Amino acid sequence: MTKYNKPLLSSSSIEGDSVKNAQGEDLGTIQDLMINTETGDIQYAVMSFGGFLGMGDKYFAVPWEALAVDFENECMILNVDKDKLENAPGFDKDNWPNLADATFRRTVYDHYGLEQRIVS
Repeated sequence: MTKYNKPLLSSSSIEGDSVKNAQGEDLGTIQDLMINTETGDIQYAVMSFGGFLGMGDKYFAVPWEALAVDFENECMILNVDKDKLENAPGFDKDNWPNLADATFRRTVYDHYGLEQRIVS
């Protein structure tokens, strides 16, 4: 039985899943989903990248619109190369930024070439 069911997915079915790019390269793992409590929208997926066995991982806020769901392979697709990801605005897993901060959001959306959604 698959844990990915179109068109709805539970957050628990996404957390811990692999993120790959269009070339099939492993980019990291979904650690968490940040939900806007006013709109109900997923604002970001928090993704880990790098490190070994959870040590030295860098975390990234990836706009939800930058991700696509690969239902067949039960993973997420982020169509960027590893170099772009390595230069993305990131943070330490023990020191999260204010993900609701407008300046942080603008930096993240700009990095992925996406237009910001208006968020309260």
